[in-house]
Amino acid sequence: MSKKAFPLRINADVLAAMQRWADDDLRSVNAQIEFVLRDALVKHKRVKLVQKMTTIVEDIEDPNNPEKQ
Repeated sequence: MSKKAFPLRINADVLAAMQRWADDDLRSVNAQIEFVLRDALVKHKRVKLVQKMTTIVEDIEDPNNPEKQ
């Protein structure tokens, strides 16, 4: 996916709030703004969600631990 630079004028208070949110989610503020925009586009049916990535975590069987078998 290619990205395009776009200058954005934004209220300082809104930017500060986005920065706090991004910090909470361990994202850059740029990635957080893109996440929020993409989420809004999907919710308002402006774009389709084509692929949703998930991670499934499973226990690894430990041959030294009989409780895991």
